[in-house]
Amino acid sequence: MTPSSLQPLLDAHRVLLCVGSGGVGKTTVTAALGLAAAQRGKRVLCLTIDPARRLANSLGLERMTSDATRVEPQHFERHGLDVKGSLTVMMLDTKRTFDELVIRHASSPAARDRILENKLYQYVSTNLAGTQEYMAMEKLLSVKADAEFDLIVLDTPPTSNALDFLDAPERLLAALDSGAMRWLIQSVESSGRFSLNLVAKSVAVVLKGIGRLTGGGFLEQMAGFVSDLNDLFGGFRQRAEQTAAAFRGDEFAYIMVTTPAPAAIREALYFAERLEASGMRRDAIVVNRVNRPPPPRPTLSDVRAAMQAHSLSLGAGGGERLLAALDDERARADVDAKNLEILAAQSEAGVVRVDVPALPSDVHDLGTLAGISALLCP
Repeated sequence: MTPSSLQPLLDAHRVLLCVGSGGVGKTTVTAALGLAAAQRGKRVLCLTIDPARRLANSLGLERMTSDATRVEPQHFERHGLDVKGSLTVMMLDTKRTFDELVIRHASSPAARDRILENKLYQYVSTNLAGTQEYMAMEKLLSVKADAEFDLIVLDTPPTSNALDFLDAPERLLAALDSGAMRWLIQSVESSGRFSLNLVAKSVAVVLKGIGRLTGGGFLEQMAGFVSDLNDLFGGFRQRAEQTAAAFRGDEFAYIMVTTPAPAAIREALYFAERLEASGMRRDAIVVNRVNRPPPPRPTLSDVRAAMQAHSLSLGAGGGERLLAALDDERARADVDAKNLEILAAQSEAGVVRVDVPALPSDVHDLGTLAGISALLCP
């Protein structure tokens, strides 16, 4: 693994995906790569799935919405940045994206309206497991088809398991196309109403009990909804196949983001293995919050002489505290260095790696973000 630049990825690919476990700085890397590409003249879209809106904070913006919003050139100029291209930001609205999918693939306007107005759909479109990750892919393919953007940088969902993102289409289809769902469809389509005559007696007793708890129309409403949604299965399957093919194509590049913490490194290595097993490349690794060793340790007399020469005072025992702080900083740097050796030893040869030093605080302004951009793409 060779420390290098992510610049070639900006030039060679249309879509960059920043992937990794939660809390490692994916959003900051996303924003920094978007800024770097915009400074080089590209028309960039940064798409985030992060409900905490850290992307807006990283860019020094007060807010962002689910609509594509271009960052005004004056915003960059106020921070002394020369941006030759453009930077547009967007935050995923899961339900809105699901609604757009229904509108496109419904078999008729009547079926479309029944689905969109159904109370079960309103729950499923925001709460079903895998929905957010699937709609992130859906939105990504949608904006990828827009010739307005030269480069799209995606901040992947802040899930506890980053692999959920890759499995999203299959998991959502499995939930919607399960045996129980098909059974409900058959039950309602035979007579137009949900019929317990089609159900084994033992199951019928359970369903009658559910009906008493939820109201008599609940099961019919559910079955009718699933029947209408069945019209979309063909569209979902086709889209999932397109998604799988696109995510393995040459237009996509994967940047794994981690920190020097052992758990984060293990997650990154496991994710790299999973990418390879899924037929996807492992293009680069960004290691955030790397502690750098301080300058050579001075003696206590050197510290006191320097303080005296500059008319400074650290108070009683101040020199000793300063040296202890330097020793602690060096110890953290040594631990990080050893962990990065493990990362290098277990990573595929030739994978680009860029280390970003630890900062005293999170990134909340364009000036700091521009510094990170310069580290990622000198």
